Amino acid sequence: MKLLLRLSFIWPVLTAGFFYTPAMLAGKISAPGALLVYIGTYTGAQSKGIYVAGFNPATGQLAAPVLAAETPNPSFLALHPSRRFLYAVGETSAPGGKRGGTVRAYSIDRPGGQLNLLNQQPSGGAGPCHLAVDQSGQCLLVANYGSGSIAALPIRKTGLLAEPQTVIQHQGSSVNPQRQAGPHAHFITADPANRFALTCDLGLDQVLVYRLIPRKAVLAANNPPFVSIKPGSGPRHLAFHPSGRFVFLINELASTLTVLAYDAKRGELKETQTLSTLPEGFADKSTCAGVQVHPSGRFVYGSNRGHDSIVLGEFDTNSGRLTYVQHQLTQGKTPRHFAIDPTGRWLLAENQGSDNIVVFRVDAESGGLSATGQSVAIGAPVCAVFVPDE
Repeated sequence: MKLLLRLSFIWPVLTAGFFYTPAMLAGKISAPGALLVYIGTYTGAQSKGIYVAGFNPATGQLAAPVLAAETPNPSFLALHPSRRFLYAVGETSAPGGKRGGTVRAYSIDRPGGQLNLLNQQPSGGAGPCHLAVDQSGQCLLVANYGSGSIAALPIRKTGLLAEPQTVIQHQGSSVNPQRQAGPHAHFITADPANRFALTCDLGLDQVLVYRLIPRKAVLAANNPPFVSIKPGSGPRHLAFHPSGRFVFLINELASTLTVLAYDAKRGELKETQTLSTLPEGFADKSTCAGVQVHPSGRFVYGSNRGHDSIVLGEFDTNSGRLTYVQHQLTQGKTPRHFAIDPTGRWLLAENQGSDNIVVFRVDAESGGLSATGQSVAIGAPVCAVFVPDE
C-alpha cells in the first residue's frame, strides 16, 4: 500500500517534468503580448549561464529568471532577426584548447524559451565581450576586448555558425597606461542600412568603420577608416538614432556621452557634442557602461558604474543637440547594462555588482524614469535581450 501511495505521488511529478521545462514553469508569464527576456551573466556561485524570464509589457511585471542554458560566462547576447536563434560570447578558451574565446549558437525552443546548443566557434581573438547579428541575419560580428580584434562569422540558414571568415587585428595605443596600452575592441554592430560595421576600440580612442558584405561575412577597410575621440575617453558602446543620421557614443574612462553625425553613404562619423554623464560636483570613481536610445528617438540613456545611475538626455533631431534631463539611481551596484522594452514603457537595469535586475517605468512625455518597486534576484547580470513570446 505504501508503494502504491508513493507511485501515485511520483507519477504526476514525472509527467509534469516530461511536459514542462523549468523555463516554462518558473519564467513564464501568460499575458497578451508577453515577452521573453534572455539574461547574460558572469558565471559563479550564483549563476550558471544564460537565464530566461517572462515579462508583461502591460504591467511591467518581470518573472523570476530560470536557467535556459548552462554555459560559462555568456556576458553578451544577440538575437537573430528571425527570432529563432540566440548567440552568446563565452569568455573562455576556444574549442580545441586554442588561445581565445568562443561564440555559441542556440535555437530558441517555444513555448517557454529554453535554449538548445547548436554549435560553437572560435571568436577570432581573446576575451570576446560583445557581438551582434547583421540586419539580414547572414553573419555574426564579434568584438574581442582581450586581443583587440574583431571578427565576422557566417551564419547558416539553420542558425549554425561557421568559422570566422574575417579576423582583423587592431594596432596602437592611447594615453592611459593602465587601460590603453594596446587595442581593446569593446563593441561592434552593423549600421541600419547594413552597409557598414562600426566598432568601438577603448584602447585606441577610436570608432572604426568597415565596409560590410554580410553574405560573405567580410569586413573591409573604409575611407575614412575611423573617427578619433578625445584621448583618454575610452569609447565603449554606441547606439544609432532611429533616423540613422546620428550615433550616440558612451565613453567608459571619461564618463562622457558623445553625439556624432553619421553619413550613411560614406560611413563617416563627425563629433558634434560631448556631455558628462555624471552630476555636477560628483568626484568619486565612476565609469560608463551602456547606452540606449528610446524607440521614439527623443531620449538617450547611459549607465554609470560607481555613481550607479542611469543618465537621461533629451535629443532634438532638428538641432542635433542633447540636453540633460535626469539621473536615476539604479537601486543596485554596477549597472553594466540596461534594456528598454520594445514598447518604450519600461527599462530593466542589470546591476552586476548587487546581483539584481530593477524595473523602471519610462514616462512617455519626459522620458523620466521611476522605480516600480520590482527587484529580481539573479547572479551577476550583464546583458538583457527582449524577445516576443510567440
